[in-house]
Amino acid sequence: MSQTFPVRGYWRRFRRRMTPFSLSTGLIFLWAPIMGLMVIAPQALAPIPPEQMSPAERLQGPSLTHPLGTDEFGRSILSRVVYGGQTSLLIALSSVGLAMLFGVPLGTIAGYCGGWIDSLIMRLQDVLLAFPAILFAILLIATFGPSPLNLVLTIAVVHIPRFARLQRGSVLMVKSRPYVEAARACGIPPLGILMRTILPNTTSPLIIQSTLSLAIAVLIESGLSYMGLGIQPPDPTWGVMLKTSQTYIRLAPHYVLAPGVFLFLTVLSLNLLGDWLRDRLDPRSR
Repeated sequence: MSQTFPVRGYWRRFRRRMTPFSLSTGLIFLWAPIMGLMVIAPQALAPIPPEQMSPAERLQGPSLTHPLGTDEFGRSILSRVVYGGQTSLLIALSSVGLAMLFGVPLGTIAGYCGGWIDSLIMRLQDVLLAFPAILFAILLIATFGPSPLNLVLTIAVVHIPRFARLQRGSVLMVKSRPYVEAARACGIPPLGILMRTILPNTTSPLIIQSTLSLAIAVLIESGLSYMGLGIQPPDPTWGVMLKTSQTYIRLAPHYVLAPGVFLFLTVLSLNLLGDWLRDRLDPRSR
């Protein structure tokens, strides 16, 4: 008696296991090493220098030599996308790190001290939050000029109020906990309570916010570069490549797809990483 292969049973088990969460986790751990290599060792992903031109091979499609094709000057699109990703991610990391360097202490002081100090610091943050992020970034760049340093400072200023408000809320919540009251009762000085008891218990929201802010910073950098207010040609960056490739969208569609797909996957994986960290670090979400 012949037996049929239980295809339906295997398919049902596969569908139950491949939940949206497992798919997003797979994307995170698949794209995270690529982002790490783009920042640390881009030559491992793209051995051809991004500025190397070959006019005889301009606007060619994907091949073994150039897996993502070439641009209007015969440069490898893979190399320019990878090195452009290095630029975007380094700017995002620097700006978010600078925003945390200023935003976290401001939020900590406001939440712990309270009173007029809290009101003064938070009103200043409200003024910054009153401006739309991208418009505020355009205003600053147009005032001080496009350069990598001004780009980092601009994106950092945009994110400082977010870290300050988040840290203030965390400090207000933690400083009313019983273990903080017990530390006060034991005679521990305020600075010791702040450094040893309060700050270690406010790191989880900051880690989650930092990953989400990285995604926003990459988008702001790409948007400003697309408008000509960020990284200037011939330096590669995703925003510049998207703007330049529009002219050749019919002749070489691979040219516009490459930076768009890399930008999409990077922002998506950073957002999913933030959600994954929230599920792991925030006990209220379990």
